[in-house]
Amino acid sequence: MKLQQLRYLVEVARSGLNVSEAAEILFTSQPGISKQIKMLEDELGVVVFERSGKRLTAVTEPGRRVLDIAGRVLQEVANIKRVSEEYAGGDSGSLVIATTHTQARYALPAVVTRFIERYPKIRLSMHQGNPTQVAEWTLKGEADIAIATESLDRYPQLVMLPCYQWGHSIVAPDGHPILKDTEVTLAALSRWPLITYDPAFAGRSLINRAFERAELTPNIVLAAIDADVIKTYVNLGLGLGIIAGMAYDPARDQGLQARDVSPLFGLNTTRIGLRRGTYLRRFEYDFIELFASHLSKRAVDMAMEGTGADDAYQL
Repeated sequence: MKLQQLRYLVEVARSGLNVSEAAEILFTSQPGISKQIKMLEDELGVVVFERSGKRLTAVTEPGRRVLDIAGRVLQEVANIKRVSEEYAGGDSGSLVIATTHTQARYALPAVVTRFIERYPKIRLSMHQGNPTQVAEWTLKGEADIAIATESLDRYPQLVMLPCYQWGHSIVAPDGHPILKDTEVTLAALSRWPLITYDPAFAGRSLINRAFERAELTPNIVLAAIDADVIKTYVNLGLGLGIIAGMAYDPARDQGLQARDVSPLFGLNTTRIGLRRGTYLRRFEYDFIELFASHLSKRAVDMAMEGTGADDAYQL
């Protein structure tokens, strides 16, 4: 039995039994993967994947158990490497953050600046994507820490650490009639064309549910993945923007005004996601605490060990 064979098993399962896709991800050949998987099955005396001709069609019952154990074995091998890097490399190494545009643009710059000052030898990189991609990158080990608002709680393989709460604001051009309203209501918003986030991003699910509860249909004329695009089109007069409150800066966003509408849509919780069972290096603990000061090493360890609920540190 070889580690490479276990990697092949796990990646084929992740790729929906598509051997060609797994081969592309692992930079190897489809026949090579098929041969190694068959050799491992013969050694184990267990069929992991059901087949129809040369095509894999399902995971067998014993195959599910093998895959579960193989995943843990590969994670522990990765943990050994992380331990050696931490103790042999001193303050050097790499840290990959997977996050969304909103977090990267508005929540992380100050944290990243302080982290780099503290750990100048750490190679810090950032993968930006939608929340589903952020979670998947972390689960696959392509990122160390996930930071997002939507979707992370749908992945039981991730330990969830609530960081902070935020609400939405509307942005409108100077002089827009809605800015004169004493109170902005959902009914008032539904009378205007709206520009807001793509359904996978930045609390859009709360926006949708608020209108549904009020039995109103919003006139969303444009959806985007980041607030900068939304504000650009609001400036062009195409509609009112609904954005994360943190994304509005009166000094930077001249020509636009903002109104807090968090009571209409409720509060969103931004979370850090960590793959269960991962060995965390000292600088990872420090990055987490820089981002959310209540997430001390002890708090993170309790969540990772399952001795406290993931929401135990909810603000």
